[in-house]
Amino acid sequence: MALNISKQETRSAPISPLVELGAYEALCCSEKTTLKELAQISNHDPDARLSDFVNTEQAYAHAQQAIETIHASGVDDFDVLLHGSANYPLQLHDAEYPPPLLYYSGRRELLAVPSVAVIGTREPSEAGRKRARKVARFLAEHGYVVVSGLARGIDTEAHRAALEADGATIAVLGTPLHVCYPQQNSELQRRLMREQLVISQVPVLRHERQGIEQNRRFFPERNATMSVSSQATVIVEASERSGTLTQARAALAQGRTLFVLDSCFQDPQLSWPARLEAQGAIRLREPGQLLEHLE
Repeated sequence: MALNISKQETRSAPISPLVELGAYEALCCSEKTTLKELAQISNHDPDARLSDFVNTEQAYAHAQQAIETIHASGVDDFDVLLHGSANYPLQLHDAEYPPPLLYYSGRRELLAVPSVAVIGTREPSEAGRKRARKVARFLAEHGYVVVSGLARGIDTEAHRAALEADGATIAVLGTPLHVCYPQQNSELQRRLMREQLVISQVPVLRHERQGIEQNRRFFPERNATMSVSSQATVIVEASERSGTLTQARAALAQGRTLFVLDSCFQDPQLSWPARLEAQGAIRLREPGQLLEHLE
């Protein structure tokens, strides 16, 4: 999609979150539009806005539809972070394509606290679950926000361990803010919205209109955002084809520290741990190493 429409606002006009939300949703409604293309708008022109490419009436209409969809699911308290605004998290600028808009519900201030992503397979071994809890609990007890993707398996263990340690945690979704996936984590997601922080860059209306196969493409983009939101990423357990490795590659490209648990290296069926170590990943033999590198 070529975004070459003439700008429709002067730079003296204040940024309207409602209009930008609607413009984001309107632009994303085209299946040919990628989030990468929208991010490039700001990369090419720091003063550009998404609303430069959508008329105001259309933006308001799409904003209303998106907000009504979110409210209909029972999510009443949410807001957005806009690229180019004062409250946009500084660390997100390190992404190759910073998200032009993020929906969020909960404590936005957690994005300003040092954080570490703890991630891994959706089908972990019992030992992997225990390792995830150990790492997340250690981080929480030392003042780090635990970031993960609210998927089943390692992600769920990381979020729960942080909560049990009276720590803070952020969930970065691969679905819109109001969609609970997997469904068994719906209660956990609602709790994180109330007490912690949940963020998503997935457009509400496009996700509603697309099928499952197309919507799966949002998860790799989620992984890149999760990585850049964090100071470091820890991989607990993952197969050779795990989506976790998407975040590993993003972390290295973004200049983030990448840790891989030593147990991954001990599995003779896995080649990715050695490959990532050769690219700069750190083998994590015990949680104390985290502080050595992070501090």
